[in-house]
Amino acid sequence: MSAPPSAELLSGKRLLVTGVATRKSIAYAFAQAAQRQGAEVVLTSFGRVRRLTERAAKGLDTPVRVLELDVNEPADFPRLQAELREHWGTLDGVLHSVAFAPQDAIGGHFLETPPESAELAFRISAFSLKALAAALAPLMPRGGSIVGMDFSAERAWPDYDWMGVSKAALEAISRYLVRDLGPHGIRVNLVSSGPLRTLAASALGRFYEFADMWNLRAPLGWDPGNPQVVTGPICFLLSDLSTGVSGEILHVDGGFNAIAASPSVHR
Repeated sequence: MSAPPSAELLSGKRLLVTGVATRKSIAYAFAQAAQRQGAEVVLTSFGRVRRLTERAAKGLDTPVRVLELDVNEPADFPRLQAELREHWGTLDGVLHSVAFAPQDAIGGHFLETPPESAELAFRISAFSLKALAAALAPLMPRGGSIVGMDFSAERAWPDYDWMGVSKAALEAISRYLVRDLGPHGIRVNLVSSGPLRTLAASALGRFYEFADMWNLRAPLGWDPGNPQVVTGPICFLLSDLSTGVSGEILHVDGGFNAIAASPSVHR
């Protein structure tokens, strides 16, 4: 008789988590949840932000390593692969939670944004998913799961501008990764979250208008101060329960994406 499955969803998984800046980061909430579901976790950070990441990491249940990864530095990707190979040998999953746009690429400056700023937003927020997947796929010889954090790219949002364009690119990149990594048993999915109060969101001058709109229209309601709401879906996509799931954009937004008007209009 085979042993019963572990009650921990991610038992034995080795996961790389990018994008932890503070304890309010979505990636931090996930790293905490992943450990509690039995996973081993390694974080990435870079430059001066790394001190913030290391400080946040001290709040996790189990101490973790923080490895250098600046997605603007091509040499960091093979170095990260080598460090993970030495540390673990193989990898089971990755959370890509990296996004940035210069101030002149968001905040209502869409028509005035110079190409250099639009390209930087694309390179950090979208192309980095491809770069990370290409670098780490060789560490997943038995297959694995890559999850990226998304935000609805179907519509134009106030102030989101070239970050919105970058998220549309992220979605397209994820589909091509599904095509190219699927034969290797690697799944690629995105989680499209409602607006959450993070360091990145603070750059949007009208963030609270976003959050208020979600709370009014999402049938389940929405709390922008609760990043834990997305951790369960991410855990699912990185677990063996999702072995047949790839190419999906899983909306975790209180049902906002399905509703054309606030629920009060329908009552």
